[in-house]
Amino acid sequence: MSHPSNKDDIDFRRLFSVIWAGRWYVIGIPAAASVIAVIVSLMLPNIYRSEALLAPRKMDSGSNLAALASQYAGLARLAGVSLPGGEADDTELAIAMLRSRGFVAEFIERRGILVPLMAASRWNAETELLEIDKDVYDTGSETWVRKASPPRGVVPSQQEAYEHFAQEVMSVSVNRDTGFITVAIEHYSPDLAKLWVDWLIDDINKTIMERDVGRAEQAISYLQDQIESTSLAELRTVFFNLIQEQTKTIMLAQASPDYVFQTIDPAVVPDLKARPFRSLIVLAAVFLSGLATLAGLLIADGVRRG
Repeated sequence: MSHPSNKDDIDFRRLFSVIWAGRWYVIGIPAAASVIAVIVSLMLPNIYRSEALLAPRKMDSGSNLAALASQYAGLARLAGVSLPGGEADDTELAIAMLRSRGFVAEFIERRGILVPLMAASRWNAETELLEIDKDVYDTGSETWVRKASPPRGVVPSQQEAYEHFAQEVMSVSVNRDTGFITVAIEHYSPDLAKLWVDWLIDDINKTIMERDVGRAEQAISYLQDQIESTSLAELRTVFFNLIQEQTKTIMLAQASPDYVFQTIDPAVVPDLKARPFRSLIVLAAVFLSGLATLAGLLIADGVRRG
């Protein structure tokens, strides 16, 4: 009687023999890939990450104003007067504005960060200076010299700067459970990463504050005109109460620099890089090259046998 053959055992033996026959490829190719990966990873510049943890401030003036406007809306309609309503929560507006093209473009221009944003090449840890790519920007003549393909120009446009900043440099995340907001910057320079986070927080607080103050001043002017144009005592009382709430909004806005976001954990200059992960790059190169080598040996063996 003949014994049935064990195909798995035969395949395993064949696989071992193929690997043994090509053992120098299995050893040499991953070793060469690891050397190349080490060289490439060492050439990659370090990226540093600085972040701040923020909490939204609770503003009561908007809710009080909305309550007053709602309470006396019927009386105002009878008199043919439209009352200004309370403002919506500024937190969602501020988060959306942080990510908006208009705010980011204005931030880049106002703070004068276009060159370190678009032309930086790496951070020199010895001199603690940011190195600028000479093929992109000439620091001597302070002119852009990069070679760009249309529709990009020699000088980065607002849209290009916004896309780079919003997609590769800045991140804004919201913890839906706690309501805390994290604003982070990743850059070659650890000093600039921290500085830009501070500037973003200052600018968004100032922008929303100026917006609310401007609207409150417009509302006060409107309400004062309504006081002069009506003789109803009750309606005049409503207008005075609304003016009081708008005045309160202005006073609170101008009294605190943390108008929308209160800093819980401020940004710091990072000591350690955030990326690249050089060890993972080398391990991935060894693994993938080894896997590709084995696949190549098996394919070659199959071709020879077929």
